[in-house]
Formats: sequence, structure tokens, C-alpha cells
Amino acid sequence: MSNVKNTPFVIDLDKIRTKAREHMLEGAVTQSYQGDKDTVLKLLNTALATEIVCTLRYRRDHYMAKGIHSESVAAEFLQHANEEQGHADLLAERIVQLGGEPNFAPDELTKRSHSEYAARDNLLDMIRENLVAERIAIDSYRAMIDYVGKTDSTTRRIFEQILAVEEEHADELADLLQAHQ
Repeated sequence: MSNVKNTPFVIDLDKIRTKAREHMLEGAVTQSYQGDKDTVLKLLNTALATEIVCTLRYRRDHYMAKGIHSESVAAEFLQHANEEQGHADLLAERIVQLGGEPNFAPDELTKRSHSEYAARDNLLDMIRENLVAERIAIDSYRAMIDYVGKTDSTTRRIFEQILAVEEEHADELADLLQAHQ
């Protein structure tokens, strides 16, 4: 048996049209937006900093990877770096949609990032450090998703999309770690 309510869908389209015209300069943030915009913008900028730090760490590791198995691992690092940069772009776009400003200030990135920028010298340590960073990102995104809940479905979907890729990264890095120990 379905849990769908038997209530008909009713919408006051005239009221929606009037509000859209009155507040058109507010862009994507309409009267029905239920999120705490300031907090959501802070979360998005924190996630942005995390993704940028991860991008930089992966890029460094891509270039610094040395050893017998380094070519395939370096290629994986580069792929992850590019995906993390894509996440940063999604987050920056959402920040602007909500009327905020993406914070790319280099001196503040590591302060806001949930993951650390830890430069490691050998391949196994690079894999371990990146795996730790992915696991931190996974738990951070889950917490952000829980906070946003139903109040901002677009931001929640962005966080969920990024979370899925971070879980993939963690799985791939765990496999690499097992294969190279």
C-alpha cells in the first residue's frame, strides 16, 4: 500500500508569479527557500576549501609519486585531483546562486578545510594520507547533508553527489593501499 496522501496538489500560481516578479533580483533564493542561508553559505565555503586543499594535495602527489608502482598510482591521483576540482566548481556555482561569494583566499583555505594538506615523501604514505582525507570528507559531507536535510534540496543533492565520489575515492585508495603493502 502506498503512503502517498490522497490530498490533491494545490498551488497558488498567481501568488507565486507575483512574488517572483517582486523579488526577481534575489535570483535562486525564493520565498519558499527554507534553509538558513548564512549557515549554508558557510558550509559551502568550508566544503569549497576542503575540495581545493584536496585538489592541491592530489596534484602534488601526482607529480611527486616515485617508485616501481608509481605510474598507475600517479594517474589515479591526477584523476582524483580533477574530480575534486570539479567538486570545487560545483560548490562555487552554488554559493553564487545563493547570493554569496566563494572564498578562494589562499591564506584561509587550510584554516577552513576539513582535510589537511600533508605532503608525504613516499607512495604508501601519500596513499594513506589521501585515504584519511577522503574518510574525513565522507563524514563531513554526511554531517552537512544531515544539517541541510529538506530545507535546501539543491545543496543537499550537490553534497550527496560529491559524497558518492568521495566514497569511490576512498574505496579506490583502500584497494591501492592493500595492493602496495
